[in-house]
Amino acid sequence: MEGLVIEVGAGGNDARAQELAERLGVAVAPAGTAAATGGMRLLVGEKGLSLEGDGMSLAADLSRMVPRLRPGNLGRELVVRAARIRGAAGPLTAVDATAGMGEDSLLLAAAGFSVTLFERDPVICALLGDALVRAAANPALAEAVSRMELRGEDSVPALPALGFRPDVVLLDPMFPERRKSAAVKKKLQLIQRLERPCDDEGGLMDAARAADPRRIVVKRPAKGPWLAGEKPSYAIAGKAIRYDCYAL
Repeated sequence: MEGLVIEVGAGGNDARAQELAERLGVAVAPAGTAAATGGMRLLVGEKGLSLEGDGMSLAADLSRMVPRLRPGNLGRELVVRAARIRGAAGPLTAVDATAGMGEDSLLLAAAGFSVTLFERDPVICALLGDALVRAAANPALAEAVSRMELRGEDSVPALPALGFRPDVVLLDPMFPERRKSAAVKKKLQLIQRLERPCDDEGGLMDAARAADPRRIVVKRPAKGPWLAGEKPSYAIAGKAIRYDCYAL
């Protein structure tokens, strides 16, 4: 990962930094190295792991989701409404094929789904894994997190060989039109330096179908085009986000 180093901040753990360096194939560098070279750094600090560069900082922090998990709020979440299968018996399973920061997966887990999360980018996966460890120690999140399993893999080859039939496959890929938008949130700018846009929308949809789910749910900008040009069975939309639902 060109231009990326790992630095240890105040209260950080040297052993944790070394483990990450070996896993990601990058160097542990003295504090201030990334700032001096204009690169990015993964900072191992007292409060966990963060990605920093260009004056921005990104950490996966699921604790801020707690208000959205309260019973009066959770049922109104668009992703929960999109994934809910009426009349289904027993615990439901979901696969988040493009997990990112894991927020939609957490909402589904809080709603009772067992969720398998796939994240192909190793740095994003490290950020999310760190967040899940911290969330597991939070009493307000621990139960939901216990139903989440993170896999650092590309979901496209993994979905056909999943080994179980999920009820729902959730897709939220990085789209080229998002990269070009002037309205991209700052917190996504660092991710976009790591995660390449989806360059095979049809292949992603085919992989989701190969897992044989009851439903595919695709997260889109409210006015964005359908993924791979495929018309959904129906959609659940808010002001900024739309979930296209494909009943199979």
